[in-house]
Amino acid sequence: MLIKIYPENPDPRKIKQIIDCLHRGGVIIYPTDTIYSIGCDLSHHKAFERVAKLKGIKPEKAQFSIICNDLSMLAKYSKNVSTPIYKLMKRALPGPYTFILNASAEVPKLFKSNKKTVGIRVPDLSIPRLLAEELDGGLIATSVHDDDEVLEYTTDPELIHEKYGDLVDIVIDAGYGHNQASTIIDCTESEPIIVREGAGDISII
Repeated sequence: MLIKIYPENPDPRKIKQIIDCLHRGGVIIYPTDTIYSIGCDLSHHKAFERVAKLKGIKPEKAQFSIICNDLSMLAKYSKNVSTPIYKLMKRALPGPYTFILNASAEVPKLFKSNKKTVGIRVPDLSIPRLLAEELDGGLIATSVHDDDEVLEYTTDPELIHEKYGDLVDIVIDAGYGHNQASTIIDCTESEPIIVREGAGDISII
């Protein structure tokens, strides 16, 4: 199912329709401020396994990120966030960054693995943040890759729907996405380290 949502003014009924689907264990493809992502309710393990299968990896090996509505959700998924790192995240977010943090006890339980770290995203886009706000377990994020060797990511939601429509429950059409992923910053040591330079200004560090 392809559902059109305007990021500037998301229809609450459509958001509820998507949340209901996620609560039932649905898998969706949704926009972020960078690329389109595949996701589900992290607390729904069967859905989590479906996403892992789509990506061709074992669930216990998954390195999916978690979308948060804002930094108030940090305490649920991370621990030992220093004041300088928190201030950095406050400057950078919402924005096109993924912060790798030490995982709280909640994360291995949800991922059903011995995961010690977790990627946290607060996108600068209303749709994923609204979905994250409504989900108790959290909304997972993993990129929609293109098989083409030139284009790394698929940007057209209609083409995404053509390819994945039979594999997921809902594809959200919020217009064209970007073809550059988020900048990944590892904050598990004393100093932040850029793991991958993507969208987002690295001079913020």
